Amino acid sequence: MPTISIFQQDFAQLLGQPASIPDIEQWLPWVKGELKDVNSDTGEVRVELQDTNRPDLWCVEGIARQIRAVLTGSLTPHSFFSTRGRPKRRIQVMPGIEHVRPYVAACASLGYPMTVEGLAQCIQTQEKLAEAFGRQRETVSIGLYRLSSIAFPVTYGVVKPDEVRFTPLGFEEKMTPQEILTVHPKGLEYGSIVAGYERLPLLWDTDGHVLSFPPIINSRELGEVQIGDTDLLVEVTGTDLSMVILALNIFASNLADRGATIEPIDIVYPYETAMGKTVKTPLDMGNTQRVSFHAIEQALGMALGAEAIQTALTSYGYQVKSTRQSVAVKLPAFRNDLMHVMDVAEDVAITRGYDSFSPIMPQTFTVGALSQQEQTSDQLRDLLVGFGFQEMFSNILASRNELVERMRLGGTEYESLVEVDNVMSQTYACLRPSILPCLLRVEALSPRVFYPHLLFEVGEVARVDKEANVGSRTVLSLAAISAHPGANFSEMHSYLDLLMYYMVWPYDLEPVSHPSFLDGRVGRIRCQGKIIGYIGEFHPEVLESWQIDMPTSGFEIEITIPNA
Repeated sequence: MPTISIFQQDFAQLLGQPASIPDIEQWLPWVKGELKDVNSDTGEVRVELQDTNRPDLWCVEGIARQIRAVLTGSLTPHSFFSTRGRPKRRIQVMPGIEHVRPYVAACASLGYPMTVEGLAQCIQTQEKLAEAFGRQRETVSIGLYRLSSIAFPVTYGVVKPDEVRFTPLGFEEKMTPQEILTVHPKGLEYGSIVAGYERLPLLWDTDGHVLSFPPIINSRELGEVQIGDTDLLVEVTGTDLSMVILALNIFASNLADRGATIEPIDIVYPYETAMGKTVKTPLDMGNTQRVSFHAIEQALGMALGAEAIQTALTSYGYQVKSTRQSVAVKLPAFRNDLMHVMDVAEDVAITRGYDSFSPIMPQTFTVGALSQQEQTSDQLRDLLVGFGFQEMFSNILASRNELVERMRLGGTEYESLVEVDNVMSQTYACLRPSILPCLLRVEALSPRVFYPHLLFEVGEVARVDKEANVGSRTVLSLAAISAHPGANFSEMHSYLDLLMYYMVWPYDLEPVSHPSFLDGRVGRIRCQGKIIGYIGEFHPEVLESWQIDMPTSGFEIEITIPNA
């Protein structure tokens, strides 16, 4: 969970009233926050946030804005989201960038003299949004520049790696993008994002001055913001347009809360986007959704009434229009996390306070016990640990790239996935149909650990099943891999054979072809006539896509097996 630093005096100024430590601790539940540490000498307060769906709260401005809305009963809207007319500044996107890093959003921030606290918070927000929300700059990266030194229109396009020279932040000599990737610390850290492209992304103004080499580093001439600077350019580049715009909306709202005047900028694309060819940013992407009062009350288990629900949502920042039976709600432009009625119900509960709900004792008392399936899982865990395997625990959500492309499953019968609708991050866009990619991810991160590597995991996987109630079914699965110079099919077969022997599960292997495994080194596992999994040596292309240098074999079986 994100943990951020705020400073008590800066927070009080943003809030518009005094804020003692007890006050802050009392208010933090409204932002799903918890006080972690206080430095009385410096006034620094460390806050851990328990919600990864609200990147607007990963900063002192967002926390103060949300708490101020609850205290005052409503949120003051930012006028720049509804500004009419065409902006006077423009960023021209050039053809070719769509294949590398296709989207950009930007705005001008005027009139706020940058303070020490303000700059520290800008840097913290920039890092939190780019690292956590933007997948370590892969989908979102943010740049700040001195506006007065920039001649518009600005161009966003691609250049050859050795075509342009500029001075990057932290250095005093000019370098090409290729030199930055091989020498600069940021180039070494984030260079993999643009690795493999013949041309690299670049932002430059009409006088030819380079703003930045996104998502790697800003130029020193234009991108070194200092204390006292009053006019700034904020830009966000990335691979997901809605995430890029949301990140800019958050940054613009933060600067506006500090007293800046925000002026939109036109982004002109040579190709069609989901928002059109010309996009004025910041942009309010929110849509109005209608939710019944009954659904909210049913979710919370309490009859609140239309007026109480409307008051709670208004004080939490929603735009609200109600009828007798339902309420139309719209989130502020710096939020994009409304996907279900439960999200609205949760915000009602947060605003009212969870301590306002009376506990209800259960009417029926039962004695709990492990299910048969869990007992079987524990048996399998004990056996594999006894064989020398180490247990892993992975997230059931992953990216399509990991689950399909890296496993050589694209264009085959195995590529169907259960995908998350309205996903916030491509990293967690799909439910895994197999545990093996998760184990290979761990193996890819473990090249310096002494071999052999014997890994296993017992967990849930989701399979597409059109005959099931929701179009998919969840099953419990066991996967194991072995990685070392002598890893092969026979070794994994011996582990599988020993496992099935102790579980008293008679099984058969039949030769089969599978894209993830080597032909002639893969088998389909049957138990009691049912196909329960596969075993084999991973294909060299699979290992190469994961950057695994060691021979690796593995198997995976469903463990919802009736006892023989």
